Amino acid sequence: MTVPPFPGAVGASHLRVYESEAPDGLCGGTPHVHSVCTEAYFVVAGRGSVQTIDAQGYRETPLEPGAFVWFTPGTIHRLINGDGALEILVLMQNAGLPEAGDMIISFAPEVLDDPDAYARAHALPEAETTTRGDGHAARTRRDAGVAGFLPLRDAVLRGDRRPLERFYAQAARLLAPRAADWKRLYEAGPLAEVQETGRQIAAVARGDSTHLAEASLQRLAPPPAERRMGCCGTLGVYVAADAEREEA
Repeated sequence: MTVPPFPGAVGASHLRVYESEAPDGLCGGTPHVHSVCTEAYFVVAGRGSVQTIDAQGYRETPLEPGAFVWFTPGTIHRLINGDGALEILVLMQNAGLPEAGDMIISFAPEVLDDPDAYARAHALPEAETTTRGDGHAARTRRDAGVAGFLPLRDAVLRGDRRPLERFYAQAARLLAPRAADWKRLYEAGPLAEVQETGRQIAAVARGDSTHLAEASLQRLAPPPAERRMGCCGTLGVYVAADAEREEA
């Protein structure tokens, strides 16, 4: 029997937020933005915050065990590991699209203006993509993202939206070549889920119980001890598409 999709065609990962210190003295992850996916955090352990920049301005939202927060595409976000023990269950909309690279890191404007420079700044060496490495490459990338994030934050706090608007325009240009294949992933995942729900509703409406006889229970094992080096921390991936994985 075909294994049914995870509910809502979302992706799920267990995140341990980086504990290392960034250039501004705060410990945490790499600031970045998603272009087409809403992201949700359920805090499992530890305390900290998420710093965000969007059209409404700059905000710091506290995170503590049991907190549930989410943000929509276009929200630049940076996780802060306040007590060194912040762990989060991350739910990503549109499983397959984050893995296909729907996000952009907030590097300096000159890097964002050059696709080759961005690719070099973003990439991790093969030996550094998991916790088998020493994490130096991920920390270097994080620090470069923070260096670009801080001027954006300061400009927004001054009421100057021009750097943020430039960042959005740069992100769109960088993402345009990747997006050509996203329609296929969207149709095979989120859209297929919605269409299946429509078919089930129609079946129930006509008194057809056929799909109920196909019911099953599924279980996901805990993620392996070797974790991926993501933008915000180390990731134990529960649910991800078969597409080449991109750091979330």
